[in-house]
Amino acid sequence: MFEDLQSPTSVLFGVFVALLLRHLFYSNFSSNERQEPPGPRPVPLFGNLFQVDLKRLHQSLFNLSKKYGPVFQVYFGPRKVVVLAGYRMIKQALVNQADEFGTRKMIPAFYDLSKGHGIVFSNGETWKEMRRFALTTLRDFGMGKKMSEKIIIEECGFLIKEFEQFEGKVFNNTKSINYATTNVISALMFGKRFEYKDQVFQGMVERGNEIIHLVGTASLWIYNIFPWLGPFLKNWRDFMKILEDNEKTVNKIIADLKETLDTEVCRCFVDAFLIRQKHLEDSEITNLHYHDENLLYSVTNLLEAGNDTTANTLKWGLLYMAKFPHIQDRVQEELSRVVGTRQIQTEDRKNLPYTDAVIHETQRLANILPISLLHATSKDITLQGYFIKEGTAVLPLLTSVLYDESEWESPHSFNPSHFLDDEGKFIRRDAFMPFSAGRRACLGESLARMELFLFFTSLLQRFRFTPPPGVSGDEVDLTPVVGFTLSPRPQKLCAVQRK
Repeated sequence: MFEDLQSPTSVLFGVFVALLLRHLFYSNFSSNERQEPPGPRPVPLFGNLFQVDLKRLHQSLFNLSKKYGPVFQVYFGPRKVVVLAGYRMIKQALVNQADEFGTRKMIPAFYDLSKGHGIVFSNGETWKEMRRFALTTLRDFGMGKKMSEKIIIEECGFLIKEFEQFEGKVFNNTKSINYATTNVISALMFGKRFEYKDQVFQGMVERGNEIIHLVGTASLWIYNIFPWLGPFLKNWRDFMKILEDNEKTVNKIIADLKETLDTEVCRCFVDAFLIRQKHLEDSEITNLHYHDENLLYSVTNLLEAGNDTTANTLKWGLLYMAKFPHIQDRVQEELSRVVGTRQIQTEDRKNLPYTDAVIHETQRLANILPISLLHATSKDITLQGYFIKEGTAVLPLLTSVLYDESEWESPHSFNPSHFLDDEGKFIRRDAFMPFSAGRRACLGESLARMELFLFFTSLLQRFRFTPPPGVSGDEVDLTPVVGFTLSPRPQKLCAVQRK
């Protein structure tokens, strides 16, 4: 045995391994001649994994930013990530240097989600064309306009009926809110809404939520760092199975729409894509982008984004109202005084400054998306005197913007006054970035803003939200469930009809 270890082959192999490790260590961890961002000292192979909590990654990175400043670097295993923190730094990068920071960093879980196709996880010409098509098509179908307002108001009616059936008794509103917000984006994607009891629809919604949750779990972060571990991780196996099932469901809906397609009548986003695809085929024009994979993944991107974040923000809003009844009182007084019992419309927003401030403060404090999806630098750049190499992963820490102590008077408290002037008028704040910023900002922002306003006000107009009997507002749990987004823990509330 010992003789084998001293064989020439073994010696050569040992030298090779030593040189390889030396190369990895110095190429990844040694200081560049040009000054790189500061950060905690990494160790070989594991980087800074022992200095961050992958279950609370946003909080760990926020804490590190207080020590190392608004630009610092950490190593997830051998992978270097530059973290941007604070409103001024994130604005400088994502807005002022949008082109340099506008590329999506492809990591294993992102690739699994869309195979480089669609809108959210694509780059280059594919991303430009799919984003341009999505924006144009969704606007044509009224995103942020009267047409989408009509869809949302109709869905408000179904959600209100769902709440009414509990007659003020304790119930869990989580699923019904997810169904309502998904139906809004479904109407734009597929030209129809689904019944809340439709099991195929329920499965699609729940899988979408689970996908977003799993992407942010510690085991999926481990998979992103060491992809070969994937098959050994239960969360990764669940993730891949859920993705497969979800794609089958969406492909079936797309196939049904394709069978009934009338090129003279465009019913929805899928129709618009199929019509464009057919036109290119008939014209024998080279078609690089309008293929089935881009259709599937554009639809799943929009469905998952349109469901999870809006639904979670609305759930947080109702939870805050139950926890802070004096704020709920003021919202309902304003609604009664300005709107009364008629149907609330988007144009009422300008006359409801306090209510609008409460919705914005819900988005800020709930901090739904604490960490932006990873960006990458498109070329070698210098940021605040630090050199960042082309292709480096960049992580904008959105929680550091929404909780920036230099921008918000009481960043860790629920304070609608953040969005009100001394006269009680609504004011916009530059550091309000729940939808991120720059080239990769959420393309559905106008729709999400309309949904949040109409759903929240319609529900508060008709119901008073309280904790279960015997539970005080102080006992309402605001500890989030951490996935890629922060969602409230499932809790039961009472929706008592207002007289």
